[in-house]
Amino acid sequence: MKDNSPRDLEQVVIIGSGPAGWTAAIYAARASLKPLVFEGAGSRTMIPGGQLMFTTEVENYPGFRDGVTGQELMMEMRAQAERFGTRILTEDIVDVDFEQRPLVLRSSQGREVRTEAVILATGANAKWIGLPNEERLAQSGGGVSACAVCDGALPAFRDRVLAVVGGGDSAMEDALYLTKFAREVVVVHRRDELRASRIMADRALANPKIRVAWNKVVLEVLGEGEITGLLLQDTVTGEKSELAVSGLFVAIGHTPNTGFLEGKVRLKDNGYVEMPVPWRTHTSVPGVFACGDVMDDYYRQAVSAAGTGCMAALDAERWLAHGGIAAAAATAAGH
Repeated sequence: MKDNSPRDLEQVVIIGSGPAGWTAAIYAARASLKPLVFEGAGSRTMIPGGQLMFTTEVENYPGFRDGVTGQELMMEMRAQAERFGTRILTEDIVDVDFEQRPLVLRSSQGREVRTEAVILATGANAKWIGLPNEERLAQSGGGVSACAVCDGALPAFRDRVLAVVGGGDSAMEDALYLTKFAREVVVVHRRDELRASRIMADRALANPKIRVAWNKVVLEVLGEGEITGLLLQDTVTGEKSELAVSGLFVAIGHTPNTGFLEGKVRLKDNGYVEMPVPWRTHTSVPGVFACGDVMDDYYRQAVSAAGTGCMAALDAERWLAHGGIAAAAATAAGH
């Protein structure tokens, strides 16, 4: 039986298990750093495998000519990391102490782990409307998604009427992207003007395939095996109506999983981990690195997350090899 027990002092601990976390683990393990991964305990903020566990078909990840399911991709990455000696604990990290050297992590099971370096790969969760049938159809591949770029080109959405919920730049980008495949895109927005920047709003409104359902909120997602429509309510009159659609894309934002990091590492105003040096994965704390959607509020793709996971592992390896521990200890002593 494989021993996943933490050692007295870890070289590197990876928090999170999406494409960024598993890629970091593969690289760190092959560099003989013997990484320990906290993959999450299945809470809404720390999902083993990350958001791809809710994605049915992944057609844009290189190397899979005919596509692959999100679950299959994550299981293959996990197995590859284990093959090189990665140890895995199905627990959340709920608290950290980055003032100490070594760094200290505390898990949801009361476990305390000391480590020389940490890679943050906790990702970000899409914000949902919060409707039961929305969640059910999103998880079953029934035509509800929070990523137009990931799913919009699937055959089920081609030449159909699709809905996008939201009014910001992300919603406009999604709507414009979907016009490449859809017959019509209906933007459902709760107000009478868009929150998007003027250039994005003008671009969307000028597209003949896009129309806006103003002053509308979604009360219910209709359909059993797959989505058939939306039950809308007018925010001004209260009147209810149905909109027939074959797909729903929710674009109301993402929440990075950084709640346990507040006050421990520098975060941006939107909650994402701040990266002080462009094209590096170093955070504001020496020996702490970040990768994937927890630091990327722009691309949010599986392949870009995997790329930054590679970068974080290489940065951590080089930091450890070039005396990063001693330098960090000396800096702490100087304070």
